[in-house]
Amino acid sequence: MENVNTESTVDKIKEQIAENPILLYMKGSPKLPSCGFSAQAVQALMSCGEQFAYVDILQNPDIRAELPKYANWPTFPQLWVEGELVGGCDIIIEMFQQGELQPLIKETAAKQSPAE
Repeated sequence: MENVNTESTVDKIKEQIAENPILLYMKGSPKLPSCGFSAQAVQALMSCGEQFAYVDILQNPDIRAELPKYANWPTFPQLWVEGELVGGCDIIIEMFQQGELQPLIKETAAKQSPAE
């Protein structure tokens, strides 16, 4: 019965990714990032001007332990958009600089907001 925690953590991760179209797993919070990479990722996301969800992995050691295995991505932050791993800080910044992040975030956010 030792796997119970692992499985429930993975379920929790899947649920978070499913429920939040734009989700950043990061160290700290957008207002108080606990590492430079998370701070850069937040900056790029905030510049897109849309709401996004986040999970502070420092407050969730279970997720911090399991997500790299689940995502097959060893580092944080991790940006997930519509259930797909976009990538970490380098990829987020690169996409932002190349103008690819903004439309991705805007289109995803637009799908979520109910049409007037």
